[in-house]
Amino acid sequence: MRSPSADAIRSPARKRRSEAAACSTSGSSGTREEYHAPRRTRALPPAGRRLHAALVQGSQRSGRPDRAARGAAAPAPPPDGAPRPHERGERPGGAGERPGGAGERPPGGGGQQRLFSAREAAGNGPATVEGEVARVTYENESSGFRVLRVEVAPGAAPEVWVGVFPQVVPGTRVRATGRYERDPKHGEQLKVETLLPIAPATLDGLERYLGSGMVQGIGPAYAKRIVEAFGAETLEILDRSPERLAEVPGLGQRRAQAVAKAWAAQRAIGAIMIFLQAHGASPALASRIYKRFGPHAIDIVSRSPYRLALDVWGIGFKTADRIARSIGVRADSPERAQAGVLQTLVDLSTRGHTLAERPELAELAAAMLERDAAEVDGAIDALAASGHVRVEALSTGEVAVYPKDLYEAEVRLARRMRSLLGDDEDGAAGDARLAEGVDAAIAAFEEKTKVSLAPAQRSAVEQAARNKVLVITGGPGVGKTTIVRAILALFDRARLPVRLAAPTGRAAKRMSEATGREAVTLHRLLEFDPKQRKFGRQRGRPIEAAAIVVDEASMLDLALADALLQATSDAARLVLVGDVDQLPSVGPGAVLRDVIASGEVPTVRLTQIFRQAEGSLIVRNAHRIHDGEAPEGARGPGGEFYVIERTEAEAAAELILHLVTERIAKGFGLDPRRDVQVLTPMHKGEAGAIALNARLQAALNPEGPTVTRGARTLRLGDKVMQLRNDYDREVYNGDVGFVTEVNAEERKLQVRFDDREVSYEEAELEELTLAYATSIHKSQGSEYPAVIVPILTQHFVMLSRNLIYTAVTRGKRLVVLVADPRAVSLALAETRKEERRTHLAERLRSAAPARSGPARELKPALAAGPRLD
Repeated sequence: MRSPSADAIRSPARKRRSEAAACSTSGSSGTREEYHAPRRTRALPPAGRRLHAALVQGSQRSGRPDRAARGAAAPAPPPDGAPRPHERGERPGGAGERPGGAGERPPGGGGQQRLFSAREAAGNGPATVEGEVARVTYENESSGFRVLRVEVAPGAAPEVWVGVFPQVVPGTRVRATGRYERDPKHGEQLKVETLLPIAPATLDGLERYLGSGMVQGIGPAYAKRIVEAFGAETLEILDRSPERLAEVPGLGQRRAQAVAKAWAAQRAIGAIMIFLQAHGASPALASRIYKRFGPHAIDIVSRSPYRLALDVWGIGFKTADRIARSIGVRADSPERAQAGVLQTLVDLSTRGHTLAERPELAELAAAMLERDAAEVDGAIDALAASGHVRVEALSTGEVAVYPKDLYEAEVRLARRMRSLLGDDEDGAAGDARLAEGVDAAIAAFEEKTKVSLAPAQRSAVEQAARNKVLVITGGPGVGKTTIVRAILALFDRARLPVRLAAPTGRAAKRMSEATGREAVTLHRLLEFDPKQRKFGRQRGRPIEAAAIVVDEASMLDLALADALLQATSDAARLVLVGDVDQLPSVGPGAVLRDVIASGEVPTVRLTQIFRQAEGSLIVRNAHRIHDGEAPEGARGPGGEFYVIERTEAEAAAELILHLVTERIAKGFGLDPRRDVQVLTPMHKGEAGAIALNARLQAALNPEGPTVTRGARTLRLGDKVMQLRNDYDREVYNGDVGFVTEVNAEERKLQVRFDDREVSYEEAELEELTLAYATSIHKSQGSEYPAVIVPILTQHFVMLSRNLIYTAVTRGKRLVVLVADPRAVSLALAETRKEERRTHLAERLRSAAPARSGPARELKPALAAGPRLD
């Protein structure tokens, strides 16, 4: 929201000029209904009542609020030479005109013409209206459509304003242009065309304005103290003497400094917002742009508007394109065509692809831009010439187009993997020493653990002794953890320093619990520097370890795998452990799949389910799903895998609520918030994550201190998930925690992730979402005591065999499928949806070095090349 200044209140002419450029018709994402603030009325002395009468007319406010009267300041006359409303012939003439039209004088003398009346219109033509937002009746932040109740005349019923315009909060004074229309159902409404927040006209309005959340750190209580301390001079103090905030009782020096800093930032955002609103942006968008680009935002957006889509989280190409077109970028501009190609590549990378086939890329980009494919093809050439993309003729005959960073990462990764696989004298000698001691190491491990390794497990340990790089893959219950412990015993016996790591904190914690050793995230192993945005461990400063073991390797995306291999020293050994049949990484690439499919990296694939896991219905059903067979549920109580049939989404959602809140909690003694996780294929729909989270929050955590931002309400005790990587605070996409502290006054909260607390300011709350229900994709690398998985036909666009396989393998003690049999059949039959277009396997095969030890072949279906969906 734009911040008014003391200057703006004093200078109506300057204020009008700046505000006229700031009208907007945009929105953001989400839906909210019926949010309002309590309305206070203060008694006014006689002078205040006369001035307050002017407020009834909705006049332009230029004077500062009167400190003693707590009312409105007298309006200033128009600047010299400016035409007055009645001189412009704008006196309303339509039937049903409300009192207070243009040209009337305010009660009590004054003699000043008003610049805007409560309703200034010509007949049934456009109207310009001012008022104060009393309530936000409805808000859809996805479309930007909003319904407001606005008090135009104190004492009169609030008007209904509808339209697409920026977000405002109760207490905000606004000016709108639009047309009054009569809705058959809802009566008269102002259909808003443009809406602009303006400076508050009274001290009551100023309090509501400051306490609305537009300034971080100021809530209603602090707003009241500040206004009571400075009255009509409040805005001038905030603008020019913010150090005086320390005079406010209870504010304190440190908080005063924080509020002053937040106000200055808000003022800077205000300037940016004025610029952006003139070009169709929204306040929420302005805040994100300012956070990304800082004081250079206007310059950057003016020169390179399409950077918004590429550099600012949550902004898509359509928004950037709308701003660019408003700034003056033509539809046939080469800059626009090139931006469309880059955005299409980014969109494809978010779906996991590292490259696009050139004709298909041109077709997709042309459709998005609504231009000819030939025009877009020229843009690809221009981007290739400037080095922004790489075009390569593949061995398959296709012409691939890569984003520059993904091309370089794929080439580097393949080259480094081939280098590690290559033989040298020192490496061969080390391999020989390990191989000679492998039998003794296995015998010692079996004696110590009282575990007898099966032939396949023994072979895996032998492979680890012979090869510098080894992949171990297999499903649940096949003994991967036992093999890792045996390999660690082998390395210990050879006195090799070993480091253990996994892609996420949750996976690292599980690895540590399984092995009894320290395991860290790959970002910590690579010593990621959030300020520099790069890893401290690289080729010139490798990881200090003779062996590195990485668990959950299916979660490795191309960039992280590249960083890991670059930081692995020439003499080090690398063991990658994971289930290749699970969903691939969230980021682009399918590294584990490609490494195995290349046939160049020694691989052990485990398929035998060991005796201790044979009795587990979860394990058996996971393998049935893997093989394309329908899962079987337990018949009676006390089981660990149930399939409950539901065909309607509403019925499924009701059952899930009952299972979480009552049946599982009572029957299995599990905490419904901490131990039970709902995993759903989609976010939307009655059985999607959004709707299920709303139901589960209402049932499991209905009361307590809350913070609301947009359509999202987070409450003390809520289970929440981080939605994006935040390297500064070391919280990553998919991390789950619990809200441990809520400061409703300052609109911030604290979340506990495992063993540490992370604070979130109001502007950062969009990085969190409720996590009682999450998508299956977000559950990778995690295990839960109990999982509930809806599988319905409404999810058909997302259903695939390895999606369901991944969900089922997340459960440790209990898995419940709430399923439509038709949807299960659809999922089991779909084996191609998670395939990705990459070229890593082919790069590993080309010019491959000699390698020691055989590589196990994958099934043909798994080794098949990906396609662009």
